[in-house]
Amino acid sequence: MNIPSNTPTFKQLIQYPGLLAAIFGRTFSSLALQTLSVAMGWQIYDLTHSAAALGFVGLAMFFPLLILVLPAGHMSDRFNRKNIVVICLIIEALCAIILAWESFHNKLTPTLMYIILILFGCARSFEMPCQKTFLVNIVPTNYFPQATALSSSLFQTASILGPAVGGILYGFGADLTYIVCTVSFLLAAIATFTIQFKPIQKTPMPLSIKNLFGGISFIFSRPRVLGAISLDLFAVLLGGATAMLPIYAKDILHCGPVGLGILKGSSAIGALLIATYLTKYPIQRNAGKKMFVAVFIFGIATIIFGLSTNLTLSVICLAALGGADVISVVVRSTLIQLLTPNDMLGRVSAVNMVFIGSSNQLGEFESGMLAEVVGPVNSVVIGGIGTIIIACFWIVLFPSLRKVDRLDNLKTD
Repeated sequence: MNIPSNTPTFKQLIQYPGLLAAIFGRTFSSLALQTLSVAMGWQIYDLTHSAAALGFVGLAMFFPLLILVLPAGHMSDRFNRKNIVVICLIIEALCAIILAWESFHNKLTPTLMYIILILFGCARSFEMPCQKTFLVNIVPTNYFPQATALSSSLFQTASILGPAVGGILYGFGADLTYIVCTVSFLLAAIATFTIQFKPIQKTPMPLSIKNLFGGISFIFSRPRVLGAISLDLFAVLLGGATAMLPIYAKDILHCGPVGLGILKGSSAIGALLIATYLTKYPIQRNAGKKMFVAVFIFGIATIIFGLSTNLTLSVICLAALGGADVISVVVRSTLIQLLTPNDMLGRVSAVNMVFIGSSNQLGEFESGMLAEVVGPVNSVVIGGIGTIIIACFWIVLFPSLRKVDRLDNLKTD
């Protein structure tokens, strides 16, 4: 295959075997998860009318990730990553069909839903570190930023459709919503199973303390990797506005489950627009500075959303928040993937997933708990202010991260 080394067109990019299968596998998985999150979030809040209950949704997903991070990373670097992802997706499909069955028979309780969420968390603890390594093993290094942007485009499309589908389907019954999620997880498993890339020759790796903690040691020895991962942890941890969306939809904006789907899809629309732009026009220079600017925008949009009582303004703020986040994601993902050796990539990706899980699921828990004390509006506003403060500190603490210039010509630390 004769593909030029300069910036590729979309047609040239998708010629790489396995790329579309990997992207569509992730897209269907995301579609199912986003649809599921709307249904479960609304159903739990409808049953409990508690912000804390919504916070425990994030904790239930995060706790298994925290416990399983080291063995998950070790398995990713030792065994066939594609097979691990397929098995995990099948487990997630089984969890979704259990939700559908119990909901159909009116036996679904918050306790059972938390148990299912923990099972989801266990499966995704092993799935995500493996899934994160696919693109870097399919496309050349200089094409990776665009491949990441393309993947983000379809991921965000799923993030738009998922909440909308979840909100609409929930009006016809939660059981129907969970059945659709089951089908989507199975489609993701099929797409992932068809990925074609040359199997990576893995060096036998005995189970040892040194190998288990290898990813953590590597991250702390690379300032740019540590700075990128920890920035996501603390910035998004504090700016967890999405956990409060069911409360905003029901009690503040009064827009119902369909409105909740619109709100959840709004950030994905902004992210999709930016990701599509970056697929055609990748970040060429000053990548580090642009990432920090994106984090500032993320914080500002979070504050305005927290104060908004108008659905249109809230949608605009969430779209801006999503667009800013995808810029940060592309820069951080590229840095982490390209600065990490392949034989270490699974363990580093697993640790990175803990940081991402901390910022997302644990961020939902933090927002829920804070909302119980100061109210949902103050919780969101305080989080947005905290995001901006963290970005300012990280500019000072990690100057090498701010000075990152070109993503297609990274040099090791």
